[in-house]
Amino acid sequence: LLRHARILTRAFLPRSAAETFLRICHTANRNLSGFFTGKIIDSAIIGLLCYVVCSILDMPFTLLVSVIVGVTNIIPFFGPFIGAIPSSLIILLVDPIKCLIFIAFIILLQQLEMRLDNVVYRLGLAPSRRAARQFVLHGHILVNDRKAAVPSMIVNVGDTVAVKDAAKSKDAASRSVEAATGAQLPVWMQFD
Repeated sequence: LLRHARILTRAFLPRSAAETFLRICHTANRNLSGFFTGKIIDSAIIGLLCYVVCSILDMPFTLLVSVIVGVTNIIPFFGPFIGAIPSSLIILLVDPIKCLIFIAFIILLQQLEMRLDNVVYRLGLAPSRRAARQFVLHGHILVNDRKAAVPSMIVNVGDTVAVKDAAKSKDAASRSVEAATGAQLPVWMQFD
């Protein structure tokens, strides 16, 4: 099928336009397939983590709730909340107290993903979460053009995370970015 699409593209477009179009399609395919693979793995991990925690807390309908949370986690940013609503209602019908515990767990899970040190690591500015924590603690990171030295700071959607404009900071970050080329970013992050 792809071979025929290439043949048709080359037949109907001038040579340079066809090659440019095919190169763009190849790049888009490579990036999007990596994104979807990463998102599915991330969602499976979240679903498994939800299953383990719900099993430990003896929640009702543990498997059903975990599958709902894992599958809806594929939806960018709002997915965990969309999955939490029907899951909470299911648990609420059986045990209201456990429903409150479940909601607290989902909020905690979302907050852990939005921590500044986690964001710095996921952006590829540090080789590990420990290194990202140190990078933040030593004042190499700016959030919305202000120095941020608290690794547990929660980053909101729309916040800008940047490396401080100092040679030492830029050098450390550029080494990590070069080593992390090809890593998949979460959908709520954008690297410039």
